[in-house]
Amino acid sequence: MAQPLLRPIRIQDLELKNRVIMAPMTRSRADNPENAPTELHVQYYEQRAGAGLIISEGSQISKQAVGYINTPGIYSEAQVEGWKKVTRAVHAKGGKIFLQLWHVGRMSHPDFHNGELPVAPSAINPNDKSFTPQGFKDTVTPRELTQEDIKQIVQDFKNAAKNAMEAGFDGVEVHASNGYLLAQFFVSSANVRTDAYGGSKENRARILFEVLDAIKEVVPIERVGVRLNPSLHNSFGITLNEDTIPTYDYIIEKLNEYNLAYLHLSEPFTNVSSIPYAEPHIAKRYRPIYIGNLIINAGFTQETGNRVIEEGDADMVAFGIPFISNPDLPKRFELHAELAEADKSTFYAPGPEGYIDYPSLDEEQNEEELRA
Repeated sequence: MAQPLLRPIRIQDLELKNRVIMAPMTRSRADNPENAPTELHVQYYEQRAGAGLIISEGSQISKQAVGYINTPGIYSEAQVEGWKKVTRAVHAKGGKIFLQLWHVGRMSHPDFHNGELPVAPSAINPNDKSFTPQGFKDTVTPRELTQEDIKQIVQDFKNAAKNAMEAGFDGVEVHASNGYLLAQFFVSSANVRTDAYGGSKENRARILFEVLDAIKEVVPIERVGVRLNPSLHNSFGITLNEDTIPTYDYIIEKLNEYNLAYLHLSEPFTNVSSIPYAEPHIAKRYRPIYIGNLIINAGFTQETGNRVIEEGDADMVAFGIPFISNPDLPKRFELHAELAEADKSTFYAPGPEGYIDYPSLDEEQNEEELRA
């Protein structure tokens, strides 16, 4: 009997060959003036096409959306052309791939914006670090978005989604997680607005549903996923308070009105068990609330991944770091093979090292035979 992780699954009109999802991971290899994917990206994603679904690294929806050095975008012709080569390579290997749409909001720095301030729901400094061309720098107090600005950002998400489909992606994931722009709207520690985008949980969540309504004009909603991290705390300038989880309860229940490809949730990145208004068990809380396909991630192993599906708390599991150093991760799970360790020093370094040079099992065996 197949391991739960290795069983195929249908998400709307897409058939996935397994439930081992490649999580979106920033790798900082788009080190060119256009911030466009290169042949390195093609090889990297092609090597990992055995995943049931690849979710690409976050790709900025506009120049305003950038906040990390050498990250690819999806707003220019050069970027679309670069991504076309990636999607063709993944599809040629029988893989499926979604593009993650990204706006970092206040998690940026004036160095990326010709000295202009980053933008956010409110002028509150996250007091974190931004990875700039000159290295890590302290974040600054951002500029509060006007309602006209917000309308433009919604349009930028729509345009980026359209570009993603033109580039050949099977769908898109809206990055509303990890303290980036959309998530900044959700939490009252980052959003103290008094207009239609602040105050009540309905107002703080408004931008997400405006983004989804805009995207579904250019992409079938069945090809759209949403990523959320409800119990993020003391990361990216986000702090939980008593209205955080009720806001996510509202968002996730309302997402049932959308016929999404999936909802992608993260378990807490830090230990929140001592915080009375936090939720330490995200999959268990939201599986009964959300009626569609549910992906869970953050720190899962082959064993715990199989268990969470077997117990019915998720339909798929997203793996991050294991996919960096094990391009054929589903095959290694199938054979119960040992996993290679990832070299953290090359996670964000330019060039092929630590990116496309991790061998598959077959390549390891070939090398052993040559040495024998």
